[in-house]
Amino acid sequence: MSENSLRITEIFCSLQGEARSVGRPTTFVRLTGCPLRCGYCDSEYAFYGGQRQSLTEILQVVEDFGAKLVCVTGGEPLAQPNCLPLLTALCDAGFDVSIETSGAMDIGAVDNRVSVVMDLKTPGSGEMDRNLYSNIAKLKPTDQVKFVLCDEQDYEWARFKTDEHQLIDKVSDVLFSPCFGQVEPADLADWILRDKLNVRFQMQLHKLLWGDKPGV
Repeated sequence: MSENSLRITEIFCSLQGEARSVGRPTTFVRLTGCPLRCGYCDSEYAFYGGQRQSLTEILQVVEDFGAKLVCVTGGEPLAQPNCLPLLTALCDAGFDVSIETSGAMDIGAVDNRVSVVMDLKTPGSGEMDRNLYSNIAKLKPTDQVKFVLCDEQDYEWARFKTDEHQLIDKVSDVLFSPCFGQVEPADLADWILRDKLNVRFQMQLHKLLWGDKPGV
């Protein structure tokens, strides 16, 4: 096996359920492993196991699915050093690439062609102390910042952080997402409208269509 290999939990094609490309057919490359343990995690099955695959093997599977968009996710994909050459290889192959990252790993070496979708972990996540705030200065105008909100206190915290770090002016979208099963989506929508926030409300489309399960 090539040294340029990664441990992969799954590769599948679905509709993008979140962020700027929501609703578009996307191939997801889910890497195994994550150093965080967020209380609301919906991909705990990716913490362990998986199968090691070479970059060539991964690229072939992605090519076979035929989607223009590719999302590298986890777990925490940047926990595997070979995630970086994978991102570059996908870009070189002509794909429109994004990465979903927890915000706890340095994004500075990510290929500039990749759209970074970076979480800022709220108090309700249980992992707020893992936020690597130095990443904010490394965000590009094509990147996105996501807050998963567990309650109204998380919402107020996210409002403060959005303003403190001037995120609206730094990235293409600031995403406010209700924690599945903990916050009523209509409540979050009402808070955003009440406070006239220039953020993007989002729900997890894939869960609305197929439920909370792997591979969708």
